[in-house]
Amino acid sequence: MDATDPDLFDDNQPPEPARLAGELAPCAAAGHYDELRGGVTTPPRPAGDAAEGAKAVDPTQLTPAWTAFFEHLGVDGFADLNRRTASLAHQIRDNGVSYNVYADASGPQRPWALDLFPLIVSPESWRQIEAGVLQRVRVLDRVMADVYGPQELLRAGLLPPALVQGHPGYLRAMHGVQPVGGTHLQIAAFDLARGPDGRWWVLSQRTQAPSGLGYLLENRLSISRLFPQAFEAMHVQRVAGTYRALIDGLKRMSPAGADTHIALLTPGPYNETYFEHAYLARYLGLTLVQGSDLTVRDQRLYLKTLQGLEPVHGLLKRVDDAWLDPLELRPDSTLGVPGLLQAMRAGQLLVANAPGSAFLESPALLGFLPALAEHLLGETLQLPALPTWWCGERAAMEAVLPRLAECVIKPTYPGWDSHNSFDAVLGSQLSRRKLDEWSGRILRQGDEHTVQDALALSQMPTWKADPLQPGIAPRSVILRVFALSDGPQSWRVLPGGLARLVSASAGVASMQRGGSSADTWVQIDVDKGEQVDRTTLLQPHLSPASVVQRRRLVTSRAAENLFWLGRYSERAENSLRLARLTLECLNGEDQSSQPLLSWLSRMAEASSLVPPGVPSPQQARRVFERSLVAGLCDTEDTASVGFNLRAVKGSASAVRERLSQEQWNLIVRAEREFFERSAEYAGDGEYASVEALRVLESTSGYLAAMTGAQTDRMTRDDGWRLLSIGRQIERLGFLAAALGRGFETGAVQDEGGFEAMVALFDSTITFHAQYQQSRDVAALLELLVLNRDNPRSLGWVVQTLRGRLAKLAAHTRGAIDELAQQVPDPEQWHLETLCDAEAAFPALGELLERCASIAWRISDEISLRYFTHTGEANQSLGA
Repeated sequence: MDATDPDLFDDNQPPEPARLAGELAPCAAAGHYDELRGGVTTPPRPAGDAAEGAKAVDPTQLTPAWTAFFEHLGVDGFADLNRRTASLAHQIRDNGVSYNVYADASGPQRPWALDLFPLIVSPESWRQIEAGVLQRVRVLDRVMADVYGPQELLRAGLLPPALVQGHPGYLRAMHGVQPVGGTHLQIAAFDLARGPDGRWWVLSQRTQAPSGLGYLLENRLSISRLFPQAFEAMHVQRVAGTYRALIDGLKRMSPAGADTHIALLTPGPYNETYFEHAYLARYLGLTLVQGSDLTVRDQRLYLKTLQGLEPVHGLLKRVDDAWLDPLELRPDSTLGVPGLLQAMRAGQLLVANAPGSAFLESPALLGFLPALAEHLLGETLQLPALPTWWCGERAAMEAVLPRLAECVIKPTYPGWDSHNSFDAVLGSQLSRRKLDEWSGRILRQGDEHTVQDALALSQMPTWKADPLQPGIAPRSVILRVFALSDGPQSWRVLPGGLARLVSASAGVASMQRGGSSADTWVQIDVDKGEQVDRTTLLQPHLSPASVVQRRRLVTSRAAENLFWLGRYSERAENSLRLARLTLECLNGEDQSSQPLLSWLSRMAEASSLVPPGVPSPQQARRVFERSLVAGLCDTEDTASVGFNLRAVKGSASAVRERLSQEQWNLIVRAEREFFERSAEYAGDGEYASVEALRVLESTSGYLAAMTGAQTDRMTRDDGWRLLSIGRQIERLGFLAAALGRGFETGAVQDEGGFEAMVALFDSTITFHAQYQQSRDVAALLELLVLNRDNPRSLGWVVQTLRGRLAKLAAHTRGAIDELAQQVPDPEQWHLETLCDAEAAFPALGELLERCASIAWRISDEISLRYFTHTGEANQSLGA
């Protein structure tokens, strides 16, 4: 049935939205719980099955929650849902929400997949989930405390040693280490699913570095904006208060108390969930760091910044445990920090979660948790897990082998290369021959395999935004719920979760395999006096003195990426302007000017706009032109415009948390549209200069906007100064070399070459306004070399560079401004000396050569001083 079908509407009175939804939405698949209708549409399965007691429902009757949702769609109702879907897609793209996919041939980044409808959880269901999750996280934390402490559970036989000490995620280096604050698990995630009987079941648990907290938040912000009336009317519980409680709890457990400096440790921008890391760091007010940003001195963790070492008291890690410390764990790790575990032993560092929890993620452990809960808490688990058999126990293996076709086969040690890891397999999808093969593998390597009952996942309504036939489609869903610590041995369950919709092709909830997500709305019970928690994440009141002391830290890594963001931005502008000028000259009235062609050829070669060995335009003008156009989007053989735009995006992605969303979107659009439009004119092998010039003109507008954003939309801290210094270094080297080659080739003495030089310096309007049609060298040098009101002149560049370097030195501890003193002083430049034409302008040539060489020397010394910390000025970092 089509939501746009006019027969569904009476001419005078449209039908109730809930009734229309019941008519539009197909029922859930046979044997699956229908979230929309609150039951199953087929008879219950045999006794003993997870579907026992399932409730059959009327296909036209929706649950009260979904009825309320559809009643609050707004005046346009279903007719507006396609527009909202398009708006959601634009919002996700504009916000830069992405999930990196390593195996995606089209590139590592793709937009986050989010469905229009939320998963709605009733107050009754949530009470069951909340109580069960809180109980389970208490059990897991106590298991951790015992395994890395007295190990009584192992001696009592409640835990098989093969699942603990035999697990590659068990860290012997952590045995005997008492975590700061006394809590091992500050964040735990549980993947839940609703069975046909309406009960929630635990499928798996994540404790190392659970992902989803950032995407969950983005989902909430996006969907609540699209359905504001429903969100408010349905009394949906807010999530900000739980995030706030997490940060407050970490500070209470930290040795530094309220003054705790917490950082979020990320593997870097190529990690699949890097967007979430940057998003969470910004939302929670944490410093986003990589392992190379940190160092351990005297058993304390420090952050390497431009100002020196800053202490770090708490670390929210998003790096798997094995990579945390190359001294004691994986020696080949470049993601961790040498000495990190020793800082933990010394009680100087809170790490959330404590390293060594990977063995808790084994699906085999689920089968042992009921007995562990009875032993540790004296309680029966309120939230059951699906029946699970670890085939390392012979009795369990013999019991489950006959029913493999009804189960899911999982690796006991998922994701570990040292064990026989594999993707989970649904027995129902295997042939008899394949089932026999799996039985043989299990018999040979039982401990490597865990078998779990298969569950018919509940299905929730999703919106299918087909322009021809839109409608509602049911999809199976798994809910990830988070328990967050709000203090020592105390947790809260985040009132919501990350709902993941199962990919129809993969059969599992995997974002890597084409799955998507949905927001989760937990309703409160107003009739029982529950109230919506409207706590925000705003920090406590700060005194004027503490406000003055606070400053944004600039890590050495962020500083380096900002420096190269500036350099690549300037390099992209320079290469674009040079390519555009060259194409215009090759097809203009000065195309026969030999000095001009010689100058353009040398500049194109020096700037890597054409591959080595390409004939000069004097030898083969069209060959040179085709090579130049082809090289614009070539990122392997040339370093032309496309190469530099991609480098801009790469540098920006590494400091994304420091850029506004608008600035990031601008960079992404510039790079994407350049390559898309370049592919159009180059796709058939015909490299047309006219089309290439149009692309360059469009891209020039983007680059101008980038420059404006960098100049006017960024806080002028030391990170920004390094970005600006990077631009000035690149500009100084390029323009000095361009002017020097112009005099060497005689291009500036040629009428066309003179105009081209002024155009390359982006000073055509100013020059003709001041000097009309003059071709005098003195006028050229005054505007392009000496004029310190012209931002493209060498005088302005060196003056700005000296000022930025001096101010940067003044803001860093122990540094002096000798770098600024190395830059030539424009006060000592004189037009009469530079215009001395004897021996081909010797003073000018010497000045230009000095400017070009000093630019690259300053770049090297900045790297030594501020990025690698081997310069003399940063000896304070080793103190």
